[in-house]
Amino acid sequence: MRRPIAFEVFRYAAIALAVAITLVPIAWMTSMAFKPTAEWQATGANLTWWPKSPTLDNFRFIFGQSSTALIVALERTAAKPILSSLLSAGFGTLIAMGAGTAAAYGLSRFKAGGNLPLALLQLRLFPPMAVMIPVMVMWTFLKLNDTWFGLALIYGIVTLPFAFWLMKTFFDDFPREIEEAALVEGCSRFRVFLKVTLPMMAAPLASSALFVFILNWSDYLIALLLTNREWATIPVYMASLSSSMTGQLYGAKAALGLIAAVPPVIAGIAIQRHLVRGLTFGALKQ
Repeated sequence: MRRPIAFEVFRYAAIALAVAITLVPIAWMTSMAFKPTAEWQATGANLTWWPKSPTLDNFRFIFGQSSTALIVALERTAAKPILSSLLSAGFGTLIAMGAGTAAAYGLSRFKAGGNLPLALLQLRLFPPMAVMIPVMVMWTFLKLNDTWFGLALIYGIVTLPFAFWLMKTFFDDFPREIEEAALVEGCSRFRVFLKVTLPMMAAPLASSALFVFILNWSDYLIALLLTNREWATIPVYMASLSSSMTGQLYGAKAALGLIAAVPPVIAGIAIQRHLVRGLTFGALKQ
């Protein structure tokens, strides 16, 4: 039965409105990043949507280059926080996906692990502050405090439940007949997993890894508690961009926010051919 034209018009209008509302903060951040100080400090009638005199001063400022518009001395530039975020979020994603994929496959195929799914779920049910104080004490004792590796390790642990549950759902939908055929041909279980199952699960792996990476990349609380100065991440560094003379450095924050949006976007574009298939894997299973 064909839907009425009015319904289709309303549906597309609603979608367009939702997209517009979603893009407004991104457009405003982009505009703010290229505004000179006088424009992003403006209020009332002087506030403009697009920069009248576009400038790269905000980007130069966060990387420590001199700027005539921002008379503020930075104690540290954005280079180290960007590196810290890349290392901690990247390796944290590898840890979570490696352990989560192995655990999900074992539980899906062999029903091993007992109450492991519930235990992993409980790990996410705890309020972050309830577990971070003991973690801070342990990380200090192990000399992992204020290191990118210590941050990556805790990111891997915290996002492990997401990786596990996502991959378990995908493994449950994966046809076992394919693996059984490989076993009959003489492949070992490990070789079947490595050479048959994982290559065919590229799409679910890519979509799950992107989701976990975004969680790690955007974290603020854990990085705030476990890093002091040397390996502060982008969100922690961004919160420190303020001055007693000019207040919050919104232009610099917008510039850093624009830079911070680049890695997830690049990762999404790189795996886009797997992304849709990964998100709908098993949806058409009969």
